[in-house]
Amino acid sequence: MPESTAADRYQSFVGIPCDANADRLIAYLDRFIEAGRGDDRWQRYFREKREQQRRMDHDNLYFVGSQMNHLYAYLEACDDADCLELLWQIEQECC
Repeated sequence: MPESTAADRYQSFVGIPCDANADRLIAYLDRFIEAGRGDDRWQRYFREKREQQRRMDHDNLYFVGSQMNHLYAYLEACDDADCLELLWQIEQECC
């Protein structure tokens, strides 16, 4: 069987920038919330969840994984294709 050079989460997370991508996504999320993008109910929801994340000392990758469906809904409502693509990449590679 030929050896593959592509990163594969089922083999190892080595070479997959999971933490960096989650950090990028959370930076977008925080900017969107601060800018008032999307429904204010989503903004309140994510403000609460981000505060819980800080209190519980969970990293951004854990947060993204646990909020995947809600993040999809919010980012779809914000109509941000780049963020949706990044979220999909994190889901496929890291979760």
